[in-house]
Amino acid sequence: MNIESLNIESHLIPTLETVSDPEIPVLTVLDLGVIREAVEKDGIIQIKLTPTYSGCPAMDVISDDLKAAFATIGKEVNVELVLAPAWSTDWISEEGLQKMEEYGIARPLSETADKDVLLGQKKLVKCTNCGSTNTHLVSQFGSTACKALFKCDDCQEPFDYFKCLK
Repeated sequence: MNIESLNIESHLIPTLETVSDPEIPVLTVLDLGVIREAVEKDGIIQIKLTPTYSGCPAMDVISDDLKAAFATIGKEVNVELVLAPAWSTDWISEEGLQKMEEYGIARPLSETADKDVLLGQKKLVKCTNCGSTNTHLVSQFGSTACKALFKCDDCQEPFDYFKCLK
């Protein structure tokens, strides 16, 4: 999803770009696509934030980080958690996907491919170390609940895979 299709006032973007996901610090909240709206009304920044999944513990940290970031420019923030529509990995920007791979997290596949991979029926996840697709699932859960742990059968390195969420 591109930022132009969201209700985000352009003068707020530079500050939003300073707030990172605490679980994947190379991604900003804009890269991750969790900001649904950011507007200024009566001097207060109103932000609508969608969690990557229900109960995601990072949302409290992100809310606090948004408030702190805008406080540095003298702005008060009201953060509203928005559950519908549900967040999707389709909302991660292309730049965000590239940053994830460079950080060592394999990008999400399509929803159908994801199920096949997580059920052990296909080997499609590309190793972030050597690029091989000769990989296998080690655990449904990686370093966080939204990631699975894979291992490359060629270079023998473990790596996280960001699960497809639709």
